[in-house]
Order: sequence, then C-alpha cells, then structure tokens
Amino acid sequence: MREIVLDTETTGFDPFSGDRIVEIGAIELQGHVATGKTFHKYINPERGMPDEAFQVHGLGDDFLRDKPKFAQVGQSFLDFIQDSKLIIHNASFDMKFLNAELKWMNLPQIPMEQALDTLLIARKKFPGSPASLDALCRRFGITTERDLHGALLDSEILAEVYLELIGGRQPDFGLNTSAQSGSGASGDVWTPKPRSTPLNSRISAAETAAHDAYITKELGGAPLWRKT
Repeated sequence: MREIVLDTETTGFDPFSGDRIVEIGAIELQGHVATGKTFHKYINPERGMPDEAFQVHGLGDDFLRDKPKFAQVGQSFLDFIQDSKLIIHNASFDMKFLNAELKWMNLPQIPMEQALDTLLIARKKFPGSPASLDALCRRFGITTERDLHGALLDSEILAEVYLELIGGRQPDFGLNTSAQSGSGASGDVWTPKPRSTPLNSRISAAETAAHDAYITKELGGAPLWRKT
C-alpha cells in the first residue's frame, strides 16, 4: 500500500486572499515503511513574505527569489503523488492551497477523499487533548529537534506520528505471516520442538493414587481419554 505523507508551508492562511505555497515536502511510504523517495521543492510565491509567516518557517524573500514558481513544479508534484493516499495533518488547510495552485495552472484537482487527516484521527483518539503535531510528538516521545517549521522535516515527523496513531510501527502486530510461511525458507517461521529428555513428573505417587480412585468412583474407571 503506497501512501504519501505531505506538508506545505505558505505565506498565510487563505489562497483566495493572495497567499501562496512556498514549500512542499512529501515522503513515500510503502506498507507503512519509508522508501527513501521524497518530493521537496521551495517555491517562489511571486509576492512578499509577511513577517508572521516568516517567523513560522524562516523562508524569506531573498531565499525564495530564485526558486521555481508553482507553475514549474505542479505537474511533477502530481506525478509524484499519483492516486496514493495523502497523509496530512490538518488536511483541509493544505488541500485548499494545493487545489488553488493546481486550478490556477488548469491542472486536475486532488479529491478531498484522497487525503487522510491525522488531526481528525488524533482528536477522535484523544478527545479533549491537544492535537497539534508538536503535542502529538510529546505524547509519543518523538524528538523533533527543530526551531522552525519545514515541509519536508514536518513530513518526516508526521510519518512517525501517523504510525503511532494507527498502532505503532507494526500496525498488524506481526500477525500477517503469509509471506513468510509461503516462502519456504528455513528458519523464517519458529515451531516448537520436542525435548530430547522429558521433564520428570511433579505429581506425587499419593496424588496419582487419589486421582485414580476418583476416576474409578465417578467414571467407572474408564474415562474417554484412557481409551485407545
């Protein structure tokens, strides 16, 4: 199962008021395991960076001035995500920006049902508790070591949080052994082996006699398990 963990950084909160995406970071998971394939682009927003946004991600006008515009990376982004499930924290925010940018390019929109919102999962799993990415990192003991937000770094952090939300790094609890059992490789599946020397019985002679007397009295001395 292919999944894409995704995050964006922007100039503000509303693409329809002039805000734009300035960074996209995405990592590929296959069967809940990172494959090492990533998509990461800094983007020239074609406008100035508000100080409030700069304080969040540290991406300023000078740094972004020579970066590609979204029109130059939009198609490659779609090629990377394909139709895979998108794992996003607060998905409505990122999807709003991504689809606005894609619409301005006359590129296909990403269906909202393609996104899985980890914020909603966290709120349902821990009702009444803080559900920000930082709060979930503290809950799960995930070290972030960051001063500013960054789309690729936050995607890597979110991937760890996502695995914890769905049950840890082995969400099937190791019960899916069909691949191993069908491989035929020796040592893949553990099976118990008989002892070379049986253990001595811990039942005393008196206990054995009392048990036989009970069987004779209650069952006529011929229980089913003694029949061959």
